[in-house]
Amino acid sequence: MAQDYQNDQIKISTIGEGWAGNSINTVIFRRNALDSKDGLQFAAYYDPDGKVVLAKRKLDEEVWQTETTAFTGNVKDAHNAISIVLDGDGFLHMSWDHHDNQLHYAKSVEPYSLIMGDMESLTGSEESHVTYPEFYRLPDGDLIMMYRSGGSGRGNLVINHYDLYAQSWRQIHRNLIDGEGERSAYWQACIDDEGFIHLSWVWRESWDVETNHDMAYAISKDKGHTWENHLGEKYALPIKQNTATYAWRIPQNSNLINQTAITTDKKGNPYIATYWTDSAENQVTQLQVIYQKGKAWKKVSPNHRSQFFDLAGGGTKRIPISRPQLLVDHKGVMYLIYRDEEFGGKVLLVHGKSKRWKMTALSSEDVGQWEPTLDISRWKDEKELHLFVQKVTQIDGEGLADHKSSPVTVLQIKHLNQIKSN
Repeated sequence: MAQDYQNDQIKISTIGEGWAGNSINTVIFRRNALDSKDGLQFAAYYDPDGKVVLAKRKLDEEVWQTETTAFTGNVKDAHNAISIVLDGDGFLHMSWDHHDNQLHYAKSVEPYSLIMGDMESLTGSEESHVTYPEFYRLPDGDLIMMYRSGGSGRGNLVINHYDLYAQSWRQIHRNLIDGEGERSAYWQACIDDEGFIHLSWVWRESWDVETNHDMAYAISKDKGHTWENHLGEKYALPIKQNTATYAWRIPQNSNLINQTAITTDKKGNPYIATYWTDSAENQVTQLQVIYQKGKAWKKVSPNHRSQFFDLAGGGTKRIPISRPQLLVDHKGVMYLIYRDEEFGGKVLLVHGKSKRWKMTALSSEDVGQWEPTLDISRWKDEKELHLFVQKVTQIDGEGLADHKSSPVTVLQIKHLNQIKSN
């Protein structure tokens, strides 16, 4: 990818050469591709040989230290991404190479080290059919880990908790959201400033993405033990399709995508980013933001797209737009980050409030089938945007491209609210 960016407010640093034969390094459900703490930033990716590479730098420097680990992944399957997080003591936790298979998990031997210990178990429960492992750091330094146990259309959501003091994991829920053997919940989650866990999800009835429907919501105020809806009413667990509370009803065959983003504003109100075709408003699939205002849910869209596409089938899809990330600043300005072939396949920032939106291209060239993953910690701590960016190619349905490698980079914007439109 050419390191030519259109805006002088953007900095770019190159980490190394990464596998690019599919989108495994850039899928949006990497939680996290980047994480930072105490002035250090960490990254992880697969190199051209499928080996797990870990990297770190001081946040005020562009030079990265890298460590090629002994761990490898099946890079032919774009589901098998790497997720990392730093706990409150600075130990690096990593999980990688999953698509309905045995858990792969390791922890660094020392705080802020790139050297990982041996692969180990978390709790020994629900670890034989793991997909989509995601890490979240709580304000006290404890960790939450979520993953799906089971296959597409028949999976359940597992939640584990890491106690920083005890340095051990225990399982909170082996089945928080129950697909009842008929469907799966595809979720996105975030931790707000109070340590509350916000969780939203779509249901999928089968392996086929066109069976995605509805957007449900839950919140936990006690590190994931108990859960409520947006009205403060406690859920009976596990949550099922007929007991879930819905932020927005969306029928099947609406081009509704799964696994996108959720964030909160300064008051802790949840905002959910996704895309679907709302035929009542526009026949074209648009980015959508669902957000809570008081006791009600509202929806807004930049409504800026004009190109049609159909979302259907299984496996990792080659889609003309990426799934969006979402940030909300202290003034309530929403920042949607995504990629769109309609606008040259570039890294795009669509930002605004209500009906007033602007679009800024953050890259001058296309990034293939890249999807946005960002350093959540940098946004929480300093309101800086740090994006993991790599040009990758995804052939529809787990195909492999001939172009096997490209530079792995981090795109940095210090003052997102001052970004120039173009």
